[in-house]
Amino acid sequence: MRRFFDPRQLAHAPVQELHNGGFAPYAEHPGRAESMLAAIGPVEPAVDHGEAPLRAVHTADYLDFLRAAWRDWRAAGRPGDAGGYAWPVVRRRPLALDRIDARLGLYSFDASSPIAEGTWEAAYWSAQTALTALDGVLAGGTGAFALCRPPGHHCGADYLGGYCYLNNAAIAAQSAVAAGRRPAILDIDYHHGNGTQDIFYDRGDVLFVSIHADPVTDYPFFWGHADETGHGPGAGATINLPLPRGAGAAEYLPALDRALAEIRAWSPDVLLCSFGADTFSGDPISHFELETADFSALSSRIAALGAPVLVVMEGGYAVDALGHNVAAFLSGF
Repeated sequence: MRRFFDPRQLAHAPVQELHNGGFAPYAEHPGRAESMLAAIGPVEPAVDHGEAPLRAVHTADYLDFLRAAWRDWRAAGRPGDAGGYAWPVVRRRPLALDRIDARLGLYSFDASSPIAEGTWEAAYWSAQTALTALDGVLAGGTGAFALCRPPGHHCGADYLGGYCYLNNAAIAAQSAVAAGRRPAILDIDYHHGNGTQDIFYDRGDVLFVSIHADPVTDYPFFWGHADETGHGPGAGATINLPLPRGAGAAEYLPALDRALAEIRAWSPDVLLCSFGADTFSGDPISHFELETADFSALSSRIAALGAPVLVVMEGGYAVDALGHNVAAFLSGF
């Protein structure tokens, strides 16, 4: 399985101020990529596909905002990294709001994803990494791994959140559709990929299947419930399989078998796997109980589908173990 990464993805490095006056990185930080790079062996660089594939998924105004947000924040005299603090929950309507504070609320759904000086550059090259890996798969390769960082599956067409700024898996899936392919997305991050679901919810040309922590108890709470199955032309093309906290391999593997049966029935000619290693028992912000050896069992089942696979990296925050878990997952292919 070919592996892809671009060092410009390390440019995103926001920090949060602590109560004692110090600073600390967020759970999603450059050390995650460094842990994976140390474990998976040589990687190939990303090729620049430009903004057109991004604009096929994300709105032009959102991309313009994301590119300029940190600069506009600093131009307004604000210190540190840019972050929202007010969201239009009720009586939402289109407004031309120039103040960066307002636009941060308009284009985000939570406060966990600050925009730092290098955020646009890192997110841009994270998406280009997914697109470059897809090129090899569409050219006849059996599989590729896109080490995408920052991750992407929580952000929608016009909003960021959950450490995500550009939806790498959705961008790759849309590019596959544009190439005349029939893609399916299997999301196996601990948290539901609400952004990916949102992007394809009304469409019937991309299947989205997700195994994740029950949103009754876990982020992102408002999406990922089992009764969310798509709308209009997309009815039936979204399948959510939530699991309770504490689920281990005994609970996870049957859910994966069900997900793969749904994908097999869909008959995709390319599979995109949004892979999060935050299902690991030692993950500091998640609550499943998979062990390192279990990850190769997951990927072996996925490989048995026989479809070309693009693995797009999502979450995983137990940094000391992250590289080993990712390597174990890739070994199953």
